[in-house]
Amino acid sequence: MDSQTLIQIEEQFGAHNYFPLDVVIHRGAGVWLHDVDGAKYMDFLSAYSAVNQGHCHPRLVARMREQCEKLTLTSRAFRNDQFPLLLQELCELSGFDRALLMNSGAEAVETAIKAARKWGYTVKGVEAERADIIVGTNNFHGRTTTIVGFSTEEQYKEGFGPFAPGFVTVEYGDIAALKNAISPNTAAVLLEPIQGEGGIIIPPHGYLEAIQAMCRQEDILFILDEIQSGLGRCGKLFAFQHENVEPDGVIIGKALSGGFYPVSAFLARESVMDVFKPGDHGSTFGGNPLACAVAREALKILVDEHLAERSFELGRYFLDKLNSITSPHIKEVRGIGLMIGIELKPEAGGARRFCEALMREGLLCKETHETVIRFTPPLVIHKNDLDWAFAKIKKVMQE
Repeated sequence: MDSQTLIQIEEQFGAHNYFPLDVVIHRGAGVWLHDVDGAKYMDFLSAYSAVNQGHCHPRLVARMREQCEKLTLTSRAFRNDQFPLLLQELCELSGFDRALLMNSGAEAVETAIKAARKWGYTVKGVEAERADIIVGTNNFHGRTTTIVGFSTEEQYKEGFGPFAPGFVTVEYGDIAALKNAISPNTAAVLLEPIQGEGGIIIPPHGYLEAIQAMCRQEDILFILDEIQSGLGRCGKLFAFQHENVEPDGVIIGKALSGGFYPVSAFLARESVMDVFKPGDHGSTFGGNPLACAVAREALKILVDEHLAERSFELGRYFLDKLNSITSPHIKEVRGIGLMIGIELKPEAGGARRFCEALMREGLLCKETHETVIRFTPPLVIHKNDLDWAFAKIKKVMQE
């Protein structure tokens, strides 16, 4: 079937909760995608950073096939041979003591919220049912009702209330606002080190270090959501490593499976993870052998192919090129590693039309918050690929 037929079927039978570009992909390899009509595109979104290792990485294909023929699911009622090895490899690579595996990023965020609250009650001594978690404006941590309840994006919340209490919102990047929000009931601070969905928002340098110092002083957990920014995307294993911080917990997902399977995790210090007892939390699919086998290989690829280092070097190269564009539409170019955004001026007419124009040039990306174009290509990209993409972006920005 051609694109238009498939789009019509989707519109007729699917919920209209997305507004995708009108391209229907059926095949991908590395940084390239092909649609059902035979057109070829460079992927500059990477499924919101889930495909850092590139589309259909041959090592992941082989490992998934191998595991599929052995064992896919036992639930956590029984043990499997892949689960403990992934736990060990995750902790040794990340430096955290313990890992708790889930499926989607939102599930891992919910896990971190539960851990923070229970730690607040059982370790810090917060009064029962009074624990607060401080979050930032423009945050995006997922789509569950709990999580959207503390979003500042009204569309994410409209029609879905009532929402869970226990969250205090402060201006992202403003350390004084965060300090003023702390109370005896504060159990944790939960932030993205770089806000991806918020528009590639980078806080002032030293912001994370200041928060960590404050959390240590006030006996508060410092938890970072690295679902989009982690696993090499920002030029280091974790974006927080651009500052001298060691958070109490980190949330990861997306690229943990290289785009092959939903795998997420909450990584934390032992004293945080020890609040969970048998029966407190769980997931039928969390930690299943197929997920663990795929995640183990995805992590090995990140290390073996030096993808964080590539992101660091190529990100600097590409940022310099983007900053050289002279265009009346561009307000600012910002990013770290290969997590880059171009913010357009209000009079530019919105980012959507630029993404559509880039699609017609063979480059796939997506707008966020109406005025920002997000560029997050697979980390396996080469410099000549970036040069090709730059020519397309420059053309669209100057037309």
